[in-house]
Order: sequence, then structure tokens, then C-alpha cells
Amino acid sequence: MPRHNETRPLPYTPEQMFDLVANVEAYPEFLPWVSAIRVRSDTESEMVADMIVGFKGIKESFTSRVHKHRPDHVRVDYLDGPLKHLHNEWNFRDDGKGGVLVDFEVEFEFKNRLFEMLAGQVFDKALRKMIGAFETRAAELYGAGESGSSSSSAHSAA
Repeated sequence: MPRHNETRPLPYTPEQMFDLVANVEAYPEFLPWVSAIRVRSDTESEMVADMIVGFKGIKESFTSRVHKHRPDHVRVDYLDGPLKHLHNEWNFRDDGKGGVLVDFEVEFEFKNRLFEMLAGQVFDKALRKMIGAFETRAAELYGAGESGSSSSSAHSAA
């Protein structure tokens, strides 16, 4: 099962990054491959939403439950769609220097083994593009901050 863990220091507050990640309705505005979101229910602590994603002529819809723990944690659990399993977590920790450490983890498994083999080949590249889209969106919303660069450490296992 493909899995990816990453921590990035960013020049924003945990609250800002929480707001960005928890605002699922805005994902089609900046995330590659996300063409639409339909929110089924939304409270301060939990959301259920359908996401439509498309890539090279393939369009799929899946439903997830988003658990929101302001200001430091967002967890996404897969409910229904073309996957067998999808789980991702975001943790936001104050870095003690006015910024935030963003811990991101995702793992997934397709029902179809062929799709999983194909996805595994582009998994890291797609994740880097997605994480970069969140960073770009943060800079657009909150400014570039004092540290214009970010470093990353990544671990990936397929």
C-alpha cells in the first residue's frame, strides 16, 4: 500500500494552515485534478464531502469524512468510491519561531490492482505537486512570510 509521510516548516501559524486544509470547499480552486466538491454535511468538528477528481480522461468521485480538531489536526477517512482504502492526516505544530511545522501523512489502496500499480508509479510526483499547491495557496492567502523557502524530509514506501 503506497504511503507517504512528510514534515515541512512553513512561515504561517498553525491556525492559518488548519483553516487552509479544513476549507475543503475551496480545493477545486487550487488543487490539481480536483474538479468539484459537494459538501454533504459540515460542522465545526466534522465534514462529509464528495470530491470529483479527474486525470487524463478518467474521472472518479469519492466520499470522505473530514475530522477537524482546531487548530492542530485534520484527519480524512475514506467512506466510498474507487479505492479500497484512503487515509490522510495533517498535524500543525508551532515551531517556536513564529512558523508552523506541517506533518502530512497519506496512505491509499485501490480496489483494482492495475490502478494501484499505475498510481504507484506516479504517486510521489503527484503528492509533491499536491503539497506544492497547498504551499502556493498559503502564500497567496497569507503572504510569502519571512522564509521564502521550505525544506522537506520525505519518506515513501510502496
